[in-house]
Amino acid sequence: MTTQPLKAALGGRVQRPVPLREAVYETILNLIITREFPPGRHLVESELAEQLGVSRQPVREALQRLSNEGWVDLRPGYGAFVHTPTESEADQLLAVRSVLETESARLAARQPHHERTGHLRDLWRAGVAAVEAGDVDRVVTANADFHRGVIEASGNRVLAELAAQVDRRVRWYYAPIARSRGMASWHEHAGIIDAIAEGDEAEAARLMSEHTERTRLTYHAQIDRPA
Repeated sequence: MTTQPLKAALGGRVQRPVPLREAVYETILNLIITREFPPGRHLVESELAEQLGVSRQPVREALQRLSNEGWVDLRPGYGAFVHTPTESEADQLLAVRSVLETESARLAARQPHHERTGHLRDLWRAGVAAVEAGDVDRVVTANADFHRGVIEASGNRVLAELAAQVDRRVRWYYAPIARSRGMASWHEHAGIIDAIAEGDEAEAARLMSEHTERTRLTYHAQIDRPA
């Protein structure tokens, strides 16, 4: 197993005083979400423990938890592997995301809050800067921050709670296509912000729906194409 991603992400060790088992879990999960550990990657318990500077027990517990949550597949006799999402799984997740975020954009346009619109523009500028710098990790983070900002601007707490449940998986699916979506994604974001600022509910919802659909189609075109 290549150890460079672990060393870069951790500086060699899990940082305390975060509870050890939680720190190990979050570290491995983050490496999966960012695709440092890509789908199908064999996760060797002893090697992970050595690189994290911990015993094998918290690593074993983390892998079991990640398996329960669908991030890792435990194969008897072979070990743990990063889950490889099926086309159906991707479609279901991205469809749910589209419904939640389309409604969030519509509700955000209904809210009379220029301050939150200003915050969305700040997030947009951060995303554009990340694209221009060619920093894919920053782009993925900025994209998640922007969409979270729209959801928060909706003022609907239930929507925010539901969206939070799929946020990490959306980042996982977006990471491999962030570069190909590039600046086009942020031009689409700009249009969504303008519609929200103008209070145009129908236009904000339409643009968000089209935006999330482009992401879905790009994912399938790039990830699911035959080898």
